[in-house]
Amino acid sequence: QVQLVESGGGLVQAGGSLSLSCAASGSGESFNTMGWHHQAPGKQREWIAGITRGGLANYEDSAKGRFTISRDNAKNTIYLQVNGLKLEDTGVYYCSAASSRTGLWAYWGQGTQVTVSS
Repeated sequence: QVQLVESGGGLVQAGGSLSLSCAASGSGESFNTMGWHHQAPGKQREWIAGITRGGLANYEDSAKGRFTISRDNAKNTIYLQVNGLKLEDTGVYYCSAASSRTGLWAYWGQGTQVTVSS
């Protein structure tokens, strides 16, 4: 059974920085591609960034520059560093892992809440 567990959310001031972690576990998956998504209050969940086991990272256009995704393959853990936090960064951040069979996002964490205050 695959499990993704996020951590690192909380209350932060605008302009500050935050680092989120997501640890993946379970058999049957290589966790080759993992990613981060953001769901603002009252809005749909949106993809922010993805990273392959080889370290190839991709970002949604609006995330480029302030968001950095990275991973530690030995720990099956990915990270999201967010700098220059804005009020609109508030929301729940989810990590995901793609199915090695379909390439689609198949596994999700429970999410971690980030609240940016002014």
